[in-house]
Amino acid sequence: MRIGAFLKQSLIDWEGRVSAVIFTKGCNFRCGYCHNPYLVLPELLRQTQDIEEHEVLDFLDRRKNWLDGVVISGGEPTLHEDLIPFIQKIKALGLPVKLDTNGSHPEVLEQLIGGKWIDAVAMDIKSALSLSCYRKVNRTMTDSLLERILESVRLVKDSGIEYQFRTTVIPRVQTPEEIQALKKEFLGTHYILQEFRDGDILEKHLQETLPIN
Repeated sequence: MRIGAFLKQSLIDWEGRVSAVIFTKGCNFRCGYCHNPYLVLPELLRQTQDIEEHEVLDFLDRRKNWLDGVVISGGEPTLHEDLIPFIQKIKALGLPVKLDTNGSHPEVLEQLIGGKWIDAVAMDIKSALSLSCYRKVNRTMTDSLLERILESVRLVKDSGIEYQFRTTVIPRVQTPEEIQALKKEFLGTHYILQEFRDGDILEKHLQETLPIN
């Protein structure tokens, strides 16, 4: 597992729980508002050394009686072929696991849910569920990728486990009409809107690397 960062204790990443947070490296999305560009852009990934898996597992083993769970975030965790074996090692310590995902790999979600390897999932919904709306946030969006996201939404809704859908409201990107459409689409589910926070976001790094005309 390629681990880019490890937060030993968090009170905000899994509601009602004290959790450790593992951030995996690499993502197939390019969302301008992303606050983890060093986990997304290849040229930035190379600037930081991976954290050894055994170091994380050793810490979790020592602290398992003081933690209520482990959150695996990113980047995009479902890109990693060894995600499920890695989660199995955490579960073997007796710790519940929550997964943060963009929903682009429903086949991985299906395995995790079906195998009862995760106890909760949070899925980011970037914008209203259409290609044109999603492309305003994520420049790598395609028709086939949107279909995979819709399949993940269905899987999460039907999972029977704790879940959350969430959208970051970005000024001058999603329209009020699109936000209303999302509220209607996810009515009756655990859906939240998050406030955008400026900072060292991915868009600024992309602007720095754009060719000069």
